[in-house]
Amino acid sequence: MTTTTAGIVFLAALVLALALAHVPLGDYMYRVYSGERHSRAERLIYRAIGAHPDVEQTWPVYARSVLAFSAVGVLGLFFFQLVQGALPLHLTDPGTEMTPALAWNTAASFVTNTNWQNYSGESTQGHLVQMAGLAVQNFVSAAVGMAVAVALVRGFARHRTGELGNFWVDLVRGTVRVLLPLAFVVAVVLVAGGVIQNFHLHDQVAQTLGGGVQTITGGPVASQEAIKELGTNGGGFYNANAAHPFENPTTWTNFVEIFALMLIAFSLPRTFGRMVGSTKQGYAIVAVMGTIALVSVSLLSVFQLQHHGTVPTAVGASMEGVETRFGVADSAVFAGATTLTSTGAVNSFHDSYTSLGGLVTMVNMQLGEVAPGGVGSGLYGMLILAVVTVFVAGLMVGRTPEYLGKKITPREIKLAATYFLVSPLIVLVGTSVSTALPGPRDSMLNSGPHGLSEVLYAFTSAANNNGSAFAGLSGNTTWFNTALGLAMLLGRFVPIIVVLALAGSLAAQGHTPASVGTLPTHRPQFVGLVVGVTVILVALTFLPALALGPLAEGIH
Repeated sequence: MTTTTAGIVFLAALVLALALAHVPLGDYMYRVYSGERHSRAERLIYRAIGAHPDVEQTWPVYARSVLAFSAVGVLGLFFFQLVQGALPLHLTDPGTEMTPALAWNTAASFVTNTNWQNYSGESTQGHLVQMAGLAVQNFVSAAVGMAVAVALVRGFARHRTGELGNFWVDLVRGTVRVLLPLAFVVAVVLVAGGVIQNFHLHDQVAQTLGGGVQTITGGPVASQEAIKELGTNGGGFYNANAAHPFENPTTWTNFVEIFALMLIAFSLPRTFGRMVGSTKQGYAIVAVMGTIALVSVSLLSVFQLQHHGTVPTAVGASMEGVETRFGVADSAVFAGATTLTSTGAVNSFHDSYTSLGGLVTMVNMQLGEVAPGGVGSGLYGMLILAVVTVFVAGLMVGRTPEYLGKKITPREIKLAATYFLVSPLIVLVGTSVSTALPGPRDSMLNSGPHGLSEVLYAFTSAANNNGSAFAGLSGNTTWFNTALGLAMLLGRFVPIIVVLALAGSLAAQGHTPASVGTLPTHRPQFVGLVVGVTVILVALTFLPALALGPLAEGIH
């Protein structure tokens, strides 16, 4: 079987597995978020945190709850990292000093579901911080994204009300009923596949064939790897991330990890369809996601397999930075999946990709990570794209645009436009300032177009809460720790506030019955329109920057 054929089979099996899981998991999450009963364990949690589960919240209250919870998470994780040397299971000889700037960057990173890492996990963070700090945020940051998505869906589904549900109920249910059970199953599967799970620090040594001694770092890896992928987090226990054999030993564990990182995000459109009372609407949204994802992964695979780039005639050029046990095709699928979602995990190094291959990974994030995007964030990003699309279509025919029985008035379109302006503003301003100042420029491994691509990728990854890196940028500096930390926080919480404001505006409306002039939003025509609007928005915003970076490098 040729490399190309094997890659096609791998991708086809992945699509089939996601299709089989779409309905049952989507329906299960619909029952989770629509149910009225609370389990005894959940009621104990509500009592412990002082929440009132039977009282629903308006959008400002919901937003304040999200921000308050996240602020406590940032502060708690910040101090946790700084005092870890006095705690059990810490590293006696850490390789990277945990400075306040690095602790700030890491706290902002994990609370925002970004998981950008300016350090090597195995030589910086102790096991207690990995488990009780980073892994906990892997769960709850994903649950926050799912809660906000569900609140927006309720905005479409409800009429003449100011209530969007209860954030604390949505947070707890997403964590306890969805993420924890799935993570337990995936962790067991990964352990069976060879991913390690222990509490060894740096006390395991082995004799090498050359007569030397090698230190083997252990840790609770499988449990963190499971939620890292399921929650579209991406932070690696090891610096090599999913390229490390202790995190991702074989081809089939590679398949499991890609499946896990796309599973919930591709199933949430089914939940959306059930909640708004039309599964056809859910199928339309997942069709948009699937179309963009297939085109992206296919292009990325072609660019890597055909060796197009700065060294097009070099034999095996696309193998640079790629693990031989995965190969080019499977690595390209992983790279596409991790940048199309907000996962940021890597099993190969994107800095070593061909120019056009690196371009695709960047564009995946600049799309807003909506195909299928992060857990929760992908769905609410795609729904806002749908709102923009019906607005554009309404302008074409001279009608007030409607979506799911809700009129898209100037207020709604202003909120939608604000949502999509936030990320480009952060990315382009951050990149321009960093490349203009002499200090930040010293962090660039390369000069010219590739150096610009390193910085552009970093701010694209941070502002879109992805977390992957081009690997050539030295990010552990005061400037980049601070600037990227701010980019993560602004890129996460400003859009969330806008989404909740939009949800509140929609929920306050009545229901507008469909008429002859209503644009059908469940047909292939609408799917094509949303895909087109998504691509055009990104092209108009980022093409000049891409032309100076990866495109310039590709035609050099």
